[in-house]
Amino acid sequence: MTESTRLEFNDAQGRRVVRIDKDVFTIGRRAGNDLQLAGPEISRDHAQILQRNGRHVIRDLESRYGSFVNGERITERQLVNLDRLHFGGNSPELLFVAQGAGGVEQVADLAVGDLRQVSSLLEGLRAMGSSRVLDDILALVLDSAIDVGGAERGFIMLANAQGKLEFKLGRGRGRQLLAGTVFQTSNRIPEQVFLTGHPQIVTDMLEGDWAGSHGATIAMGIRHVLCVPLRLVQFAERHDAAPHEERRIGVLYLDSRDKGSLASPVTGTALETLANEAAVAIENTRLYREALDKARIQQELNIAADMQQALLPPRLRRGAGFEAVGAMIPCRAIGGDFFDYLELPDGRIGFVLCDVSGKGPSAALMTAMIQGIFRAQAEDAHSPATTMTLVNRVLARRAIASKYATGFYGVLAPDGRFVSSNAGHNPPIVVRRDGTVSRLEKGGTPLGLFAASAFEEEELTLAPGDTLLLFSDGLSEAENSDLQEFGEDRLIETMAAERHREPEALLEFLLARARDFAGSQPQSDDITALIVRCPAD
Repeated sequence: MTESTRLEFNDAQGRRVVRIDKDVFTIGRRAGNDLQLAGPEISRDHAQILQRNGRHVIRDLESRYGSFVNGERITERQLVNLDRLHFGGNSPELLFVAQGAGGVEQVADLAVGDLRQVSSLLEGLRAMGSSRVLDDILALVLDSAIDVGGAERGFIMLANAQGKLEFKLGRGRGRQLLAGTVFQTSNRIPEQVFLTGHPQIVTDMLEGDWAGSHGATIAMGIRHVLCVPLRLVQFAERHDAAPHEERRIGVLYLDSRDKGSLASPVTGTALETLANEAAVAIENTRLYREALDKARIQQELNIAADMQQALLPPRLRRGAGFEAVGAMIPCRAIGGDFFDYLELPDGRIGFVLCDVSGKGPSAALMTAMIQGIFRAQAEDAHSPATTMTLVNRVLARRAIASKYATGFYGVLAPDGRFVSSNAGHNPPIVVRRDGTVSRLEKGGTPLGLFAASAFEEEELTLAPGDTLLLFSDGLSEAENSDLQEFGEDRLIETMAAERHREPEALLEFLLARARDFAGSQPQSDDITALIVRCPAD
C-alpha cells in the first residue's frame, strides 16, 4: 500500500507521523487543530496545509512568530518532498513527506558516497537531530563526510564550556570506529579553523612550511587534509533582519594519504554545507539532552518536595489547652524552613520552627537533619535551653560548611506555662486577649556555629484567648516591587487587629496580606508561620 502524504518529526512524545488526509490541514496551539503544537511561540491558529490539484501548499495565518520552510519565513509556498517546516522559534522541525516517498528511515540509510545524495542526508540530520543521541549523530556525520571526501579517516572536536576543543569521535573508512580518545595528528589546523572560522585544505604536507609543524602526521603517511568549522547562525526574529553573529561549536577534520576528492571545490562546498547542518543537529541533540536532564531533575525535585511536605506535621493540631496551625511555603520546589509539634512524655507539647541558611536542595537536606535531631533530643531534655544546647552541639560537630540555622523552641504545659529559647531567630509575637503585644527574645546564637554556645530560657503563662505567632524572615521580609519589606510592624498590627479570628483563619489572613503586599514581586525566600492559641473559656 502506498504511504500517504505526511509530516514526520520528533518531540517530547518521541517520533511522530501525522497524515495529511484533508483538503485543509490546520496547525496551531488550539486543541481543535489537526496538528496541535505546544509552546509560547505557536499561535492558536498558526498555519494551514492546503491540497490543490494534487499539490500541497502551506499558508501562514498571520502568526506572530512566523512559519518557515527550509529556514525561510513564508506567507504561502508550495511544498515538495522533504521540505523542512518549523513554526515560531522553538517548535520541532517537521519533515514534509510526499505520498509514496520515503521519510526519515530512508534518509538515515542513504549511501552518501554519491554527492547527489548529500542534500537528502542533510534533511535527515535536521529531522533526527533533536532526538538521536550525540554519538549516533557524530558517527553519521563522519561516515558521510569520509565517503563524500574520499578520505581515509576523520574526527570531530567540539568546544567545551571554556571554549577549548575536545576530541569527541574518530572514524575510519568503511564505518570503522577509531579506538581511543585522541587522534594522532597535529592540533594546529583544527585550532586555526576553530579560531578563524575559515576552512583549510592542505593538498601536500611535504611541500612549503607545513612539514615543520606536522611532522607526526607526515610520519604516518598523511599528506592531504581538509578541515571545516562547525558553526551555528542564529537569525533575528524578524524575517527581513540580518542574522546574528555566528557561533562556532567545533570542527570537522578529514585526512588521507591519497588526495581523493578532498581538494575538489565541489567536495569542499558539500562538506561545508554538511558541517553547517551537522552543527544544527549536534546542537539540537545537546539541547534535547539538556531538556531531558532538566526534566529528570525537576521530577526528582518534585519527589523531594512531596517528601519534605510529608516530613512536616499535619497543618492543624489540637490538644489539652491549645490549638495550633502551621504552614511552610517554599520559594523553590523544596525549602530550608520547617515547623514541628513535639509531644513530650510528661504531657507537654513542644513547638519548633527553624530557618536554615541558603535555599534549595542543600538547605532542604539540612532541615530534614535538624528536624530529626530535635525529635531525638527533645524527649530526653528537661528544658528548651537543654534541647537547644544538645541540637547545637550535634550540628557544630558535623561542621557543615556555610550552613547554620536560626530557630525557636518552646514547650507548653497543660496549665498554660510556656518556656522557650530563641537561637538567633525572629522573636515570636505574643498577642494577649486584650491586644497587648510582647516578644520572645531570650536564647543564644544560631544553631551550628559554636559548639560551646549557651542558651537562656524565657517563661510566661499563656492565658485563654492569648495567641502566639512563630514565623521565619521570609514572611516579615517579603518585598513588593518597590523593594519595601512587609515588616514586623505590619505583622504585629495584623495579629493585634485580627486576634479574634480562629487560628486557621488568622493564619490564612496573615499570609494573604503578605501576598497582597508583595503583589507581582516573586517570592524570594521560604515563608513559614505557626500560630498557637489557648482557647478562650
